[in-house]
Amino acid sequence: MTTYTYSEARQKLAKLLNTAKRDGKVIIKRRDGSAFELRPIQNNDSPLDVEGVDIQINKTEINSLMREIRSRK
Repeated sequence: MTTYTYSEARQKLAKLLNTAKRDGKVIIKRRDGSAFELRPIQNNDSPLDVEGVDIQINKTEINSLMREIRSRK
């Protein structure tokens, strides 16, 4: 875990972000003794979570198409 002062963090923000990405977190300390933790946000979205497409087809047409496809076997 890497610790930076507030001034260092301000001056080296790009390096600080890269360090947080690589190491998982970075601590930033102020003169008054307060400390803050900077962590990268983890993306928990599934790559299979895609937005639906409105193809404007009704249930009867879907059933008809499914019967046709199944009858080809």
